[in-house]
Amino acid sequence: MIGPAFVLAVLVGIFTTALYALIRGSVGGRLPLLLLAAILGAWAGDSLGERLGFDIIRLGDFRVLAAVLGASLGIGLVSVVAALGPQDGRT
Repeated sequence: MIGPAFVLAVLVGIFTTALYALIRGSVGGRLPLLLLAAILGAWAGDSLGERLGFDIIRLGDFRVLAAVLGASLGIGLVSVVAALGPQDGRT
């Protein structure tokens, strides 16, 4: 049985990744990695928000604001690693 926290983390991760791609314009071949990092970041953000008592915006037991912050952190981490990695000359 899949809990609602994972399903909501997937939805928050998809939304955050789509918003990042809309703002950025082009993410290239990093889209699957960004999506995975956002989903895992949202799931971890919800769990961390539960442990720290950070529940400003909640949807049931799901801490939405903490999940969005976690997803954004995951996307930021992938973007920084991609920028620091070797460049192949394609854009």
